[in-house]
Amino acid sequence: MTHSDGYDNNGFGENPPTNLLPYHEWIESAYRQVTINALKHIAKNGMPGNHSFYVTFLTTYSGVSIPARLKAQYPEEITIVLQHQFWDLMIDEHKNIISVGLSFGGVSSTLIIPLGAITAFSDPEAKLLFTFSPLPSPVSAIPNALTNEQTKANVETLPTPDAGDTEETPVISLDAFRKKHD
Repeated sequence: MTHSDGYDNNGFGENPPTNLLPYHEWIESAYRQVTINALKHIAKNGMPGNHSFYVTFLTTYSGVSIPARLKAQYPEEITIVLQHQFWDLMIDEHKNIISVGLSFGGVSSTLIIPLGAITAFSDPEAKLLFTFSPLPSPVSAIPNALTNEQTKANVETLPTPDAGDTEETPVISLDAFRKKHD
């Protein structure tokens, strides 16, 4: 709402100064968490009522795994719909990925979507739409379109540590840092 003095409720007009606190980033982070919570909710409880989720993500983002035919059809970005016909929805916040089973043209597929690749989330029933800037790609992400066979082959060819290696990763006990309760 704009007041008669030409300023809106935040006191900065339409363009707040860029050198203040990063509120936009904090808000976007909060909206991402709402998106994750909504996905976790339907993974556990199913999709309620007439709700449906539209999830838009970058197909070029490192770690995205989708069928080659979808990648060819949607070389930059795709929107998937989660409503009645999806399965095995899993959200792994440690790896920052979503995996979900969907059918495209009668062919079942599992999609792996890094959370940072998501550019929009919508629930039309709730009249809710979030748009996001893509997050920077992690360096260790799985290459695009890596198949299970390629993953298995890569794992099988990893070098094993020599039996004579004595260098170990140090283990630090956290007990010394914990508060003691009487």
